[in-house]
Amino acid sequence: MPNIAHGAQSAPVPGDFSTDRRVFILILMALIVGTGSVGAAWLLIRLIALVTNLLWFHRISIEDTSLALIQPSIMTLIIPVVGGLIIGLMARFGSEKIRGHGIPEAIEAILIGGSRLHLKVAILKPLSSAISIGSGGPFGAEGPIIMTGGAIGSLIAQCFRFSAAERKTLLVAGAAAGMTAIFGTPVAAVLLAVELLLFEWKPRSLIPVIVACVIAIAWRPLLFGHGPLFPLPSSLDLSPALLVACVGVGVSVGLVSGVLTGLLYKVEDIFARLPIHWMWWPALGGLAIGLGGMIEPRAMGVGYDVIRSLLANDMDANSVWLLVAVKAIIWIIALASGTSGGVLAPLLIMGGAVGSLEGHYLPGAGGCWALLGMAAMMGGTMRSPLTGILFAVELTGNIEMLVPLLIATASAYTVTVLLLKRSILTEKIARRGQHIIREYSVDPFELLRVSEVMVSPADTLPASLSVDEAVNFFQSDDHRHKSYPLADANGALVGIVSRADVLKWTSEGKHVDQTLFELQSDSAILVGYPDEIVARLADKMVLNDVGRVPVIERGSRKILGLVSRKDLLQIRRTTHSAEQDRSAFVGNGKKPARVRHDAA
Repeated sequence: MPNIAHGAQSAPVPGDFSTDRRVFILILMALIVGTGSVGAAWLLIRLIALVTNLLWFHRISIEDTSLALIQPSIMTLIIPVVGGLIIGLMARFGSEKIRGHGIPEAIEAILIGGSRLHLKVAILKPLSSAISIGSGGPFGAEGPIIMTGGAIGSLIAQCFRFSAAERKTLLVAGAAAGMTAIFGTPVAAVLLAVELLLFEWKPRSLIPVIVACVIAIAWRPLLFGHGPLFPLPSSLDLSPALLVACVGVGVSVGLVSGVLTGLLYKVEDIFARLPIHWMWWPALGGLAIGLGGMIEPRAMGVGYDVIRSLLANDMDANSVWLLVAVKAIIWIIALASGTSGGVLAPLLIMGGAVGSLEGHYLPGAGGCWALLGMAAMMGGTMRSPLTGILFAVELTGNIEMLVPLLIATASAYTVTVLLLKRSILTEKIARRGQHIIREYSVDPFELLRVSEVMVSPADTLPASLSVDEAVNFFQSDDHRHKSYPLADANGALVGIVSRADVLKWTSEGKHVDQTLFELQSDSAILVGYPDEIVARLADKMVLNDVGRVPVIERGSRKILGLVSRKDLLQIRRTTHSAEQDRSAFVGNGKKPARVRHDAA
């Protein structure tokens, strides 16, 4: 009898999830990674404050300071240019990965870099971001801390024997913990991980990310204080007219988001055509920042004070118009220049400005409409609607705004998904030659049993066939496949024979009267079982580089069918048909046909 590979005689018991006890190791590591990311977040915020105080107010202090307090002068032009020049030098001679806002780089490391980030990135990214934002860059700290927290998780994982998938889990745990530390939004950070970074929904990755965010929010009061970052006590009274207005705000913000994304990459293309090295581009971006600062100083820097003003409805319409125009222009130019800084805070400001302006003509508190604009801009631009909704709730502590936020953010998300093929994050990666799909779905291979896809009955050869007869068979028109299962008189599997085997035996001078059964080696035969999940069989076929697998009955080894690569591809065809084929079954007098997964 042949040696059956993976031949357990009892049917495996599949579960909802594939997570095993190694998740406890990842949970332990997530506690360490989360703590490290909180420390990195605190250090980044203090570095930004230190650079801001040194450059603009000529004092040594790590206390937060708003650039709205500065008086425009020639230094308003010079300081951002010098900051951009320093960043260009750091990127040229340190690490090019510090350029940009961090999240695309984290995604790229996850998808094509084996979730490996280097120590140099963990050091230079927060330092370059502190210089960029501290010198007036209109960016947020969340992108850099996501990159830095991810680097911490990746570096810790690289010290141990972890798989690429496990390294990804710790990288994302560090990134989510960093975002939690900055904004105090653990639930939104977990959702950001799911919607943007993990590219899967598995307990193996989700649980450690949750643990890292929980430990980050536990540490946060000691370093950043208590309570929501931007409290908003007011809310909107739900009514049919107000719900329609929420849709209108979401749609308008979605359109603005699409314009901003398109302009950003248009300007990036302009920079790419400049006849100078990219090292000098951040200095040009700094010049744009300085010019914008001469017009509206509040457009520079992180702008958390501006977010508070928008939510408090403290700004008149003219001030908001000026702010959003200047902020958008300098943010697009500076980000396209390849400097270092995050996109989230600027998006909140620009979305909040749109909502605030529309709030002048809508019922209810203007700050509420600003919040809707912020969430809609975040959810639509980053294509992470659930993150945008919960982020706004946690940021303000106002759960009464949940339904309006849901409507506005979903509306903006709908517009941007239909308007643009890629988001502001994935477009950068696509320009480097990588395609990313952001849609999650259940693997059809996990839903089907082998009995549903196998070809039955299978073409077999009798084990009593002689070598000479086998040669004649493979040279005849009856030969259709490269290999065949061998069956005994009872139809049980006793081996596999291929055309290459027969030619080898012939060239070696094997006796032509010997049967195929007699020439079978003791090597293991890969088989499938009718009650086996197709995904398990496909994995075995890939690992063993086998294109055709006999399906046998447990115990008796009777050949029931055969699965080939062609049959597996047929599943893909059936899935595509389920998405594309459209028919109506009600009112046409026809019964719906039963969908089958048989091979063509």
